[in-house]
Amino acid sequence: MGICDDGPYIAMVQKLAATGHVTYNGWATAMLGWQLYLGAAFLKLFSSPFISVFTAVRMSTLLVAMLTAFLLQRVLVRANITERNATIGTLAIVLSPLYLILSVTFMTDIQGMFAVVLCLYGCLRALQATTSQSTITWLCVAVATNVICGSSRQIAWLGVLVMVPSTLWLLKRNRAVLLGGATALLLGVLCIAACVHWFLQQPYTIHEPLFVSSYPLGVIFGDYFRTFLYAVFLLLPFTVLFIPAVRRSNFKSVAVTALFLLICMLMAVHSGHIRFDSLLEPTLEGQWVNAHGIFDATTLHGVAPVFLNTAERAVLTIASLAAVIGMITALLAPPPIAAAKRAPETVKWQQLCVLLVPYTIFYLLLLIPRATTAPGILDRYLLGFLFIPMLMLVRYSQENLHPRLPILTIALVGLMAIFGITITHNSFALYRARVTLAAELRTNGIPDTAVDNGWEYNMEVELQHSAYLNDPRITNPAHTYIAIPNNDQCPGFGRDRTPHVDPTYAIAFQQNACFGPAPFAPVSYSRWLSPNQGTLYVVWYKPPSLRASSRSFKNF
Repeated sequence: MGICDDGPYIAMVQKLAATGHVTYNGWATAMLGWQLYLGAAFLKLFSSPFISVFTAVRMSTLLVAMLTAFLLQRVLVRANITERNATIGTLAIVLSPLYLILSVTFMTDIQGMFAVVLCLYGCLRALQATTSQSTITWLCVAVATNVICGSSRQIAWLGVLVMVPSTLWLLKRNRAVLLGGATALLLGVLCIAACVHWFLQQPYTIHEPLFVSSYPLGVIFGDYFRTFLYAVFLLLPFTVLFIPAVRRSNFKSVAVTALFLLICMLMAVHSGHIRFDSLLEPTLEGQWVNAHGIFDATTLHGVAPVFLNTAERAVLTIASLAAVIGMITALLAPPPIAAAKRAPETVKWQQLCVLLVPYTIFYLLLLIPRATTAPGILDRYLLGFLFIPMLMLVRYSQENLHPRLPILTIALVGLMAIFGITITHNSFALYRARVTLAAELRTNGIPDTAVDNGWEYNMEVELQHSAYLNDPRITNPAHTYIAIPNNDQCPGFGRDRTPHVDPTYAIAFQQNACFGPAPFAPVSYSRWLSPNQGTLYVVWYKPPSLRASSRSFKNF
């Protein structure tokens, strides 16, 4: 079954492999582009009675994730970081819980990150090239690869739109390079415009607005503040190295630290009550990395069992806050004398900032529409820029704290990897349990259309009965959306997206959810590093008086 958004994407891959045409189905806001063709190739190569369609297609993302890991290590080396430190920095990203689980889905986040890292590599090679011809060549490589690979996730085109112009600014003294690079840039922008125009004409696509009607500043600030704390948590192997710097505090650092802690206190106030749990790590509405240790946007009824308890989350939060205070001190207090002679700079700090800071600013600005609507900025959105603060932290640490990243960093990378492996395993175990329950119900004569098995499963069922999902954001063709009332007693995300699913039963984490247990055996699933197994139950979705009735969509 599908995981998060990748079910409808994989359905598109199946149609592409069968017909040779890209056909949207009412769910994608991302263009998907080259990702669909790579997935179709893997589907034709590897799909068999022993390998499911979902596994075959997701293997294409795993390949891209491996290529991204290789490229990221080379980018760090090109950014004046030693081979050893670059390898540790790369492992901190690719073994993080966020990267690991997304690497085995068909989501667009890994492909988007690959496009940006590849563009950054081309820009760094252009900066370090010794001849005008090689500089122009690498700029063309950066533009061409970002245009093609960014077609999977449009925000990755910031490589062409921001990162390449930043590189040209650094090379502006060479007129030949400036002319050649500007020509390549113009062609790249025209190609992007053509792709966007084509996408806007396709039926059953969904287009995210660049601007929204209102900008609640408090909500936006709160979401970005939690995003900052979440990034500090994911980069703990490096941010904790700054904690000893607190001993060098001066008046400026103490004042800024006090302001930071005051903001934390204000963020903990909800409706007049102080709730420190709102700042416990992971601080974002973590779909992928969260206290439940699974992909936590399944919308199954009831509450999933807890993986990280309050005490464990408090320890992670204290470490993250201490790391922030240490970084504040390191920036505002006099820097220490370097422990060893610095290596010659192939790329200066000023060049790195010109190359990476504008991209990061534009990337974060494009998340504002997400911050204004529920559920806000999602954790997977960090993947598109998280490697940039990692690069900055590793280089600063190498030059000012530890020429060789210490054993503590390696140990924390290992702990994060264990956490990531566990989340990935537990999530897939949960999904297998859902598929098992669906098969059990079908064996008993209950069709999938009569079961609410979470929005991901429901979407696949809907696409078996309709060419598209019932989404109000579809404008082409017009008037395709039909409003469907929700079940107030047993609400679920996306119920109006799947009108052919008229549930009598639902899958839940607790047997007393909705209208109580239905007469079917529960299914248990494995939960690594947890004292108890997880269990899924079949419950009644409707009250007894409505169980015999159902909607009819013969003319939908």
